[in-house]
Amino acid sequence: MSAALDEFCGSVFWNASYLDRPDADLPVCFQQTVLVWIPLGFLWILGPWQVLPMCKSRDKKSSVTKLYIIKQVLTTLLMLTAVAELVLAAVEGAEQDPLPAVQYTNPSLYIATWLLVLLIHDARRFCLRRDSGILFCFWTLSLLCGSLLFQSLLRRALQVGFGRKLSASSRSLAGNAESALNPEVTASFLSSITFEWYSSMVFKGYRKPLEIEDIWELKAEDKMQSIYTVFEKNMKTAVRKAQAELEKRKRKKRRREGGLDHVNNISKAQSQDILVLEEKQTKKKKGDKGDSGSHKDYPRGWLMKTLGKTFWKNLLLSVTFKLVHDLIVFVSPQLLKLLIAFVSDEESFAWQGYVYAILLFLSAMIQSLCLQQYFTLCFKLGTQVRASLIAAIYKKSLTMSSATRKESTVGETVNLMSADAQRFMDMANFIHQLWSSPLQIILSIVFLWGELGPSVLAGLAVMVLLIPINWFLVAKSRTIQVRNMKNKDERMKIMSEILNGIKILKLFAWEPSFEKRVNEIRAHELKNLLNFSYLQSVSVFVFTCAPFLVSLASFAVYVLVDENNILDAQKAFTAISLFNVLRFPMAMLPLVLSSLVQTNVSTVRLERYLAGEDLDTSAIHHSPIEGRLLPEAAWDGACGQRQAAGGGCAQADVMRQLFLSLSFQGSLAYVPQQAWIQNATLKDNILFGSELDEARYQQVIKACALLPDLELLPAGDQTEIGEKGINLSGGQKQRVSLARAVYSNADIYVLDDPLSAVDAHVGKYLFEHVLGPKGLLQNKTRILVTHSISFLPLVDNIVVMGAGAVSEQGSYGTLLANRGAFAQFLNSYGNIALAGDEEQGDEDIEPSVEEGPDDVVSMALKRESSIHRRVKLSMYLRYLRAVGLWYSFWVAMGYVAQYVAYVGTNLWLSAWTDDAERYLNETYPVEQRDLRIGVFGALGVSQALFLLFSTILSAYGAVRASRVMHQQLLGNILRAPMSFYDTTPMGRIVNRFAKDIFTIDETIPMSFRSWLSCLMGIISTLLMITLATPFFALIIIPLGIFYYFRFYISTSRQLRRVDSVTRSPIYSHFGETVSGLSVIRAYGHQARFLQQNEITMDINQKAVYSWIISNRWLAIRLEFVGSLVVFFSALLAVISKGTLEGGIVGLSVSSALNVTQTLNWLVRTSSELETNIVAVERVHEYTKVKNEAPWVTDKRPPRGWPSKGEIRFVDYKVRYRPELELVLQGITCNIGSTEKVGVVGRTGAGKSSLTNCLFRLLEAAGGKILIDEVDIATIGLHDLRKNLTIIPQDPVLFTGTLRMNLDPFDQYTDEEVWKALELAHLKMYVQDLPGRLLYVVSEGGENLSVGQRQLVCLARALLRKAKILILDEATAAVDLETDHLIQTTIRSEFADCTVLTIAHRLHTIMDSNRVMVLQAGRIVEFDSPEELLGKAGVFSMMAKDAGITNTETTTL
Repeated sequence: MSAALDEFCGSVFWNASYLDRPDADLPVCFQQTVLVWIPLGFLWILGPWQVLPMCKSRDKKSSVTKLYIIKQVLTTLLMLTAVAELVLAAVEGAEQDPLPAVQYTNPSLYIATWLLVLLIHDARRFCLRRDSGILFCFWTLSLLCGSLLFQSLLRRALQVGFGRKLSASSRSLAGNAESALNPEVTASFLSSITFEWYSSMVFKGYRKPLEIEDIWELKAEDKMQSIYTVFEKNMKTAVRKAQAELEKRKRKKRRREGGLDHVNNISKAQSQDILVLEEKQTKKKKGDKGDSGSHKDYPRGWLMKTLGKTFWKNLLLSVTFKLVHDLIVFVSPQLLKLLIAFVSDEESFAWQGYVYAILLFLSAMIQSLCLQQYFTLCFKLGTQVRASLIAAIYKKSLTMSSATRKESTVGETVNLMSADAQRFMDMANFIHQLWSSPLQIILSIVFLWGELGPSVLAGLAVMVLLIPINWFLVAKSRTIQVRNMKNKDERMKIMSEILNGIKILKLFAWEPSFEKRVNEIRAHELKNLLNFSYLQSVSVFVFTCAPFLVSLASFAVYVLVDENNILDAQKAFTAISLFNVLRFPMAMLPLVLSSLVQTNVSTVRLERYLAGEDLDTSAIHHSPIEGRLLPEAAWDGACGQRQAAGGGCAQADVMRQLFLSLSFQGSLAYVPQQAWIQNATLKDNILFGSELDEARYQQVIKACALLPDLELLPAGDQTEIGEKGINLSGGQKQRVSLARAVYSNADIYVLDDPLSAVDAHVGKYLFEHVLGPKGLLQNKTRILVTHSISFLPLVDNIVVMGAGAVSEQGSYGTLLANRGAFAQFLNSYGNIALAGDEEQGDEDIEPSVEEGPDDVVSMALKRESSIHRRVKLSMYLRYLRAVGLWYSFWVAMGYVAQYVAYVGTNLWLSAWTDDAERYLNETYPVEQRDLRIGVFGALGVSQALFLLFSTILSAYGAVRASRVMHQQLLGNILRAPMSFYDTTPMGRIVNRFAKDIFTIDETIPMSFRSWLSCLMGIISTLLMITLATPFFALIIIPLGIFYYFRFYISTSRQLRRVDSVTRSPIYSHFGETVSGLSVIRAYGHQARFLQQNEITMDINQKAVYSWIISNRWLAIRLEFVGSLVVFFSALLAVISKGTLEGGIVGLSVSSALNVTQTLNWLVRTSSELETNIVAVERVHEYTKVKNEAPWVTDKRPPRGWPSKGEIRFVDYKVRYRPELELVLQGITCNIGSTEKVGVVGRTGAGKSSLTNCLFRLLEAAGGKILIDEVDIATIGLHDLRKNLTIIPQDPVLFTGTLRMNLDPFDQYTDEEVWKALELAHLKMYVQDLPGRLLYVVSEGGENLSVGQRQLVCLARALLRKAKILILDEATAAVDLETDHLIQTTIRSEFADCTVLTIAHRLHTIMDSNRVMVLQAGRIVEFDSPEELLGKAGVFSMMAKDAGITNTETTTL
């Protein structure tokens, strides 16, 4: 081969002696062949593919740009030089002897190559991204090889005169006018690999806070729709296969059980039926065993396959990058070895050192580029996997059958979205470690064996021994974490209850009892947290000891095994570099494995959920003719008929079943019993995705009585409605829900008791204008479910339900004549109910809409102020103060001491390796050897002990800070006035107790520790390099300036913020969808909601993607700084050769190789710390909320106050907030002892405000209230509230025992409690409960009916038995019987008390001593009911509306 090439070139191809001299060079033939052919070969192998777009693209070429012309002209010039060279060679060959073949072939090759380059340039005009990565690599290779040729020519020219040939090379500059959408699409190759295209975003983020609008759109292939389409297609085929497998498994199981042999000769369809029957039976059997079928078999093993199939390209590409990176990682230690040998060897040539330094730099750069590309791909994979799963879960929730839906609660499903999908995302980021870690471990061991021989096994043994210790610590920590999660859940449950029922807590003065409960749970939580932190300290200790123990064991064994083994610098520092490489995979492998186990759990949950049964749409026959319900036994209705269903509790179920087995023609609209309101503007809620028709819209609003409400709302119909309609009253929600149905202009209307939540007069209005014979819906088929009896005479057909079946049906007259259950029911309650059925709603429960226009909406739903600015230093200080300044000081000192010991250890090792030079041809003294090992060991141990000391101290300090901050927050929140809760969405407060406290508990201490440790690590490394080569100090300063990436931090922080702000809509939109599923399905709007979900997901995806790229942008720049540190430390070592020992060079360069990662981490942790310390700021913000008046003051009321129960209002005025209008405008009245007074008034008259004033939930704006001659404004709030009793409008119960709900302070005996229950008609019921008084009430009292909850509230009042009782009338949620019970008890038991009744149904107050009529915050009438009925006034008008003529008709 060599001889042939010698002949080809006409000179020697290779001669090693060329390199063994100070002015080394390569042989000419080698330069003319190898160095020319490497770049050309590369281009000819990969280039032709780049021409393909010309052949197959149908796209239009993009226009010719200046850049394109320049590139083509330069390439043509290069081609002309090659032609000239060929001509010259031919002429010269003709004149003299023929020239060697190489003189002809090379120019010919170049001519062909430049032609190819011209073609490639032209072909790239068909592509969006103009430049070509292949060409870029070709130019780079040409430049590298050409530079070697060039320096040879230059040297020869300087020796000979002028060199004849010069080789030129041009660099392809590519680019395009920046895409308005995403510059990544058109970014050049160089810009792509260095993420340069992202720089403009980083600077933008530095100059101003980034908003979601500033972030570039995703590329088309990264958008939700394109990813999910592929995923869904693959998922369907995989699930189908998995279901077939499942069938096989079932069949096998049955065969084993035997007995279904005859299935074989039945037709397939029948056998399917038998399978279904079989399944049902086995389910039943399982259920009998008490195992509720939770272990039901499901299609397995399809999810991972689907993901693999969908994302195979990404996986393949990242494997390539990771492989290249892993192999190059092992080049650095070998180069380090060569460098140390070079420094130690007096004979070596200087050029070798420079080559090693440059190679170290290049290998670090290539490693960095590969790693960042790999990470980008991995994180992109993670986000796309998460997005696909969330989309799949969302779609499933819209299509799943009711049976499957019952298997998982909304919370569980949201969990699948947040936790399980997140787990997949985390796993995807590190999935390649599964093969990469073992590969790195094997390679490290191979290389180490080469250095130290079998004594490596000692080091490995230490590593392997540390693994079980780590496993043990991890397992122990996990159990503590699991325990603590329970505490956290428990605490959050109580917190959200406290916030939901805060009004009740304040009215009953129960805050201290609940504060104590929360603090008890918090104490357990912190105790576990402390133990967890201690365990963490130990594992950090073990982790820090590991590298040092490993090297100690290896070196000690190496030196002790054989006295000829002397530790020299090459061996020691190469081994240390390799051990450092080994640390990462050893640490990662167990983490990845445990993450794999967790992902496995998630896989099971997701597979079970996503492969669940879908809704069977075949049960509903839908023909698109005008609305007519086709008869199913019970329902009969011709076009335009109105039907009503009354009685029984099965009505709502019937409604639900309606959607399951029904054949109807025309479109359908549905109004559920509990209105479902979206978090959108009021207008969007009514339009519900339909086109706006202004005239029709106005007509609907008027008919649904929404005009007065629009005037009250701050932005009219553009007012944003909070989650679950938080800023609308019950009645308003119901009217919006009705308006949505009416606007949809469907053919059939299914109305589930829409009038229950509105006032009587509003109900009447709605019936007349919307539902009744003259209403907007007069030509539609309407099915109305109702508890209300007053509208029954006006309907066409009545269906009476009883015990889940139809008991009677017919028109009103027919049913009365039948004298069945319906007629009996009417006889018992008819006189009240027909009197105008004044069941009214909680129409004025919300002061928000009742009093004053500027309200909750405008205040509360202002976007939560997100913290743009840089975090103030005072926040760090506030946190450190909470930790304790002495603690903080000693923790810092501990870290300093640890790094002093670290530097000491390394310097000692470098001195030890220099012994090899010192005792070159002598035997190594034993005592010297023992001293070296002993001190090395001692320094290493002290390093770990200092660390242990500071981590344990910091653990204790951090828990202390958590305790202090939580206590301040809780104490202050419970003392905040009601107005704070009215204007602050609950989620925001809950967030402070959940996310922010979690951050303070766990994240901040970790961030602080890693920040300290990175900072110290960098300082100590730079110190060691400077000790080795003092000139390095000069380089630190320019590198430091380059490293100051302050501006990155602000961008990163804002991107994190945008991510979390855009993430919550995904979950809230999902929660909303699930709660409104019946409505969405009834209207058939699934597709619109799926699309909405896709848009929401894309917005979040682009924030996450931008954040990923920003991290890579930073990492690649920091790693470049790291590579420069490596380069300069090596370069300085080469320059100072002769003055340095091998040991100190090894120390300097191996430290530098380690610094790259640490530099990266320092910026990361700074950024993280800044992001997290915001939690301290957010918590602090709520510890500064203005408090209400003190609970107890020096002035205490006399014992037994109030003894008479006289109430006097003296010119009393009140407003909700300082900037609002007065709500009560100077009320003056006297209420005598034991007097019964009813308070009435239309919505917004100020009835509820009156109760709030008595309890001082609102403070006076003027005037005063005296109770038994004591001014209530002068005593403590608890003294006041404990001595009044209220039965509130909505019955709020808390989680805990029934007894706790009645008497949280344990003030009363069991006998007294039972007595109160008996009077409240609950004794029989409670005696039958498991646990009786200790029966556990579930969240919000869900396991009691609304009526029973109302009775429990009555029992509370009876137990307190104060002299003054305020009765805020129960809403329509209570049925007539319960209402009757409550009224009777109050009349008998509170006969000797002063009773104020806020009435919503007039008949309940007709037997009061006096009635107070309020209008617009003033008393307009105040007299006995008889007097008021007699004279024409507001009261008599209201009574007439309600159908009351005299006081007798109404008594029960």
